[in-house]
Amino acid sequence: QVQLQESGPGLVKPSQTLSLTCTVSGGSITTNYYYWSWIRQPPGKGLEWMGAIRYSGSTYYSPSLKSRTSISRDTSKNQFTLQLSSVTPEDTAVYYCARGLGAGWGILGSMDYWGQGTQVTVSS
Repeated sequence: QVQLQESGPGLVKPSQTLSLTCTVSGGSITTNYYYWSWIRQPPGKGLEWMGAIRYSGSTYYSPSLKSRTSISRDTSKNQFTLQLSSVTPEDTAVYYCARGLGAGWGILGSMDYWGQGTQVTVSS
């Protein structure tokens, strides 16, 4: 059973950088063909795919967030990370990491493993 767990600060001030880590167990983030994504859900709204890193290390980003988003990984720790710069209150959301076979909005429903999510609040 693959398990993913998000971690990081729950409160971030405007203009700061949001940094989250996804720790994966039960499977390697370098296993062929898989993509490892970050998704968020603002209060009362739907899921928003943010970006992903492929097993090879290639990255993919949502056009609306590309300028502020960076996804990286540490293969020795079996972790991948999210950095979102210049945050505003609109970035307040529950943030999830997940595994899937593709990248982009269209593959949210096909992701087979999800973390439980972590709440991040950006103060006003």
